[in-house]
Amino acid sequence: MPSAFPVRRSFALAAALASVVLVGSAQSRTRKAPPPPPPPPAVSLSPRLVEQASAYRAYVSRATAISPAFASGQDVAQAVRTGASYQADQLLRGAIVYGAVAALQDPAYVAGVRVYVKDADQRRALAYEIMKDPAYALGFAGSASAAGLVVAALNDDGRRLLDQGRAVKQAAYDVQHSAWSKSEVAARDARLSMAKQLSSQPISGENAETSRLQLASVGQEALGLTGAAAAPPYTPLVVRSLAVAALAALGYADDQSLEQVMPLLAEPNTGRCLNMSKLNLYQCLAVAKPHYEDVFCLGVHAMQDTGACLIRAAGLDVPEDPRLVAARIAFTNAKLKKPPVHKKPAKSRRTRS
Repeated sequence: MPSAFPVRRSFALAAALASVVLVGSAQSRTRKAPPPPPPPPAVSLSPRLVEQASAYRAYVSRATAISPAFASGQDVAQAVRTGASYQADQLLRGAIVYGAVAALQDPAYVAGVRVYVKDADQRRALAYEIMKDPAYALGFAGSASAAGLVVAALNDDGRRLLDQGRAVKQAAYDVQHSAWSKSEVAARDARLSMAKQLSSQPISGENAETSRLQLASVGQEALGLTGAAAAPPYTPLVVRSLAVAALAALGYADDQSLEQVMPLLAEPNTGRCLNMSKLNLYQCLAVAKPHYEDVFCLGVHAMQDTGACLIRAAGLDVPEDPRLVAARIAFTNAKLKKPPVHKKPAKSRRTRS
């Protein structure tokens, strides 16, 4: 009679295999799926950068509010303090960041950059290229329309300063009908020192404007800018504004990346222009004596020259003063209307034979 041992061993082996299968099946059901990749970073602009833009806007707002209706030497002194109150380097940084906020108002540009945020390695590599060469930011879709908004934003501020400066300059001639304007400024040396001191002190932006710009940088507030797409080449300042905007869209313009972003906020051409405006203001105040001459210094060098720097930084030509254009046209028309002078013919001398 055959032994039952092989049969019992087969049953035992089958039972063991079944238990292994059951355990493996249970483990496969309880094993956790791998975690999904982290979501791409949101568009982010460091509050410390936004504060620079807010300070820039604060100066433009205060300076363009200077009224040419001066009624006393005290009015002139206060206006000179307001006009001199900006630090050239800070104003430059603020203009670049404000341009970046303007560029972030363009959905096409933001979308063109955000295409690359899902791959962390690619996002990091793009940010590195932009930090190394700001012009790299021009390669994203939508850069032309974003550049148009940057140009419009800077040109608008520049024109406001330029036009108001020209009105103040005209006031330097108009106020000479008032006796007070011909009086000599008291403590002229102290007034010049004060202008230099104010030019070395950074200013702060208004809280409401800072909040508005912060919301605008992430597309939650409209700045009301309109501008046609601008074709390259762009000025260095416009390029840097686009670069900062691109880094913000990649998530590399937050507080953690601030050290790498700050070098983009230096631009030699506009920096020299703003510093030259300051130097011309100091030289003008150094020789100005009566109050109306201080008005001239304020209108031309603190306001007009600063506005011209911003217009050139946007890549546009500084428009002529309409008053000068009108005067030139009037002079030309007067010459054309002047009747020609007819000279009498010279008497011919008869020669004697």
